[in-house]
Amino acid sequence: MHMPTPLSSEEIDRIAQKRARAKLGWYMHALLYLLVNLFIFAISRYGFGHRPWSIFPLLGWGVGLALHGVAVFVLGASGGLRERLVQKERERIEREQRRF
Repeated sequence: MHMPTPLSSEEIDRIAQKRARAKLGWYMHALLYLLVNLFIFAISRYGFGHRPWSIFPLLGWGVGLALHGVAVFVLGASGGLRERLVQKERERIEREQRRF
């Protein structure tokens, strides 16, 4: 198995900034989710018909928020799925080039 080459400080900085932006994006998404759903709950509870319909957008958007979290905190951790796939493709291309 091919060992990856050490990253330069510029590459480390680029990856760190990319991951920090992704995490900040999730935090902003979670804050917006909370604020909007509190507003929707208030309308549902104290407004239009007093029926608890606010659970539907809460659950639907919650699934999206959870998937966003998985993408950022699980798949984006330890080099990220995308980086691992790119590395595998690089290795495959290098092997093909050595054949010719």
